[in-house]
Amino acid sequence: MTEEERILKGILFSPSDSELKALKRRSHNLSNQYSRTFEDQIEERELLLKELLGRKGQGCFMQGPIFFHYGVHTEIGDYFFGNYNLTVQDDAKVTIGNHTSFGPNVTIVTPIHPFIASERRQMLDQHGTPKSLCYAKPVTIGNDVWISANVTVCGGVTIGDGCVIGAGSVVTQDIPENSFAAGVPCRVIRKITESDSMRYKPEILADCLVIE
Repeated sequence: MTEEERILKGILFSPSDSELKALKRRSHNLSNQYSRTFEDQIEERELLLKELLGRKGQGCFMQGPIFFHYGVHTEIGDYFFGNYNLTVQDDAKVTIGNHTSFGPNVTIVTPIHPFIASERRQMLDQHGTPKSLCYAKPVTIGNDVWISANVTVCGGVTIGDGCVIGAGSVVTQDIPENSFAAGVPCRVIRKITESDSMRYKPEILADCLVIE
């Protein structure tokens, strides 16, 4: 079993494995290239994202700078928007749905390190060799999700369709669909309902209209 296969099975793996390091260097370089482009370099940005990510839907925009750890472990749906300083540490798989938007400084982290210091320094791998080992858990973010500024999403979390995550939250557990959730740790505040429609906020709606 390769170290990448171990990652995807959710068991201990060695981040220093040469094949993993090659994948990460490739992703870091592509992330850096993207981050040095200008917004009007549309074709160049599109090509870089196609090379960087496991899957990218149509109509995606990432403001930049961006940082993907593996890149190929991330799949993004259609019409995704990512604001400044998007960081995705995608050791495990990261899946993002359609029409989902991120505010500035959103971070997704999938790797998990042992709590015991001696185990964090080294353990014996499957060959009996002392190595620094960790494991990772996937992250799934649904369709039509809004994740506000400075949110961190931790490994093993699923955020359901239609959710709004408040600014500065640290998401450590699943959030059911159509929920407004916030806090450290992030907790469901309430369900999002029809009463949240902009049609009930005429002072903000002004001369605009909600599409029926």
